[in-house]
Amino acid sequence: MESDSEDEIPCLVPAKIKPVPVTLITGQLGAGKTTLLNYILTEQHNKKIAVILNEFGEGSAMEKSLSISQKGKLYEEWLELRNGCLCCSVKDNGIKAIENLMKKRGKFDYILLETTGLADPGPIISTFWLDPELCSDIFLDGVVTVVDAKNGLSDLNKNPVVGISVPVRQVALSDVILLNKTDMVVNEALENIYTKVKSINSSALIIKTSFAKVNLDKILDLEAYSGIKENRIKHLINEVANMELKEYVEDSVCTVTLKPNVVISKESIDRFMELILWREELKNRNGGIVEIIRAKGVINTGKEYLMLQCVHGTYDLLPINPEEDVQSALILIGRNLEKDTMMDLLNKCTAETSIT
Repeated sequence: MESDSEDEIPCLVPAKIKPVPVTLITGQLGAGKTTLLNYILTEQHNKKIAVILNEFGEGSAMEKSLSISQKGKLYEEWLELRNGCLCCSVKDNGIKAIENLMKKRGKFDYILLETTGLADPGPIISTFWLDPELCSDIFLDGVVTVVDAKNGLSDLNKNPVVGISVPVRQVALSDVILLNKTDMVVNEALENIYTKVKSINSSALIIKTSFAKVNLDKILDLEAYSGIKENRIKHLINEVANMELKEYVEDSVCTVTLKPNVVISKESIDRFMELILWREELKNRNGGIVEIIRAKGVINTGKEYLMLQCVHGTYDLLPINPEEDVQSALILIGRNLEKDTMMDLLNKCTAETSIT
């Protein structure tokens, strides 16, 4: 007699849907963001990429194919391009455009989101951490900033009356920086803008380009905010190991690296991050108010390894598994940073938490 189990309908296990990576494309007006995105949209690269353009530049070849209402709201219409990409243009919230895009899931495996050249990308970066429902479908892969090699230096040298300028914030928050229009400047001018960008964000990969042409492997699938990729962990470890101390310049944005030679608890890092992010008017020795734009690093607690990621006043600690033992190290990008002042504060937090 045959078993009744042979007639039973097998239970179907729902396939696990992988979150879609999102890369933010930022940079000042005229730097070449649209050129980069048009290049991606027209090249044959065997990727199904959905590109959300914040606003089309005047005279765009694709502009007439897209529908935008007079009030700037996005119609539910996407342009499907010959190379398999999807494209739309918005003048409102890019996150809302992503939510609408997810209704077309299956037609793409990657998202590029252009931010307006006038906006600080920090808030939208932190949104990926603060919206659990959104992060179940997508994850932030990295931030790519396009800098105009010809005109960008004047933007980066402008000092606003209050706070840090948007161009500087865009560079500081980058994982990859495309120094574009290099064909339009002499070597001395190119070296000057390169040095300025490097002084602001010493940890980002800087690529010199013309017409924004770049190997997509250099700007996609970075997993810059994840501890999943083993090569990403190695890259971050190498970053902090090879960083050099730069001369402190009053009221400027720069990068400093902290390499404590003791085991640091999670409580110590939590305390340290609370002080540098949320303590009102934390000052350096010269009285300059400290402002953190970006922080990242690897923490050895003695029990586990943690990857630190911090943007726009929000931070996270993710467990990671490096292949070998590594020393704790932090990269801080911000204004009025002094290595000694930051190191003293970290040591104080470590001592206080070890007592309690």
